[in-house]
Amino acid sequence: MNTSSLLWGLLFGSFGLGFFVYGRKQKAIIPLVCGLILMVYPYFISNTIILVILGVVLTGIPYFIRI
Repeated sequence: MNTSSLLWGLLFGSFGLGFFVYGRKQKAIIPLVCGLILMVYPYFISNTIILVILGVVLTGIPYFIRI
C-alpha cells in the first residue's frame, strides 16, 4: 500500500462510519449497509484508482437510492 491508498481509505472509512451511525439510528438499511462496506473495502483493494471509484459510487448510493 502507498500513502494515497491509506489516505483515501481513511477518508472513505470515515464516511462509512458516518453512514453506519446514521443508518443505525434512523433504522435505514441502505446507509447502514453502504457504511459497513465503506469501512471494510479499503482493506481488500490495493489499486488506488479502483479504491476511489468504488468509494465515490458507494458514497453516492444512499443519496440516490432512498427507500
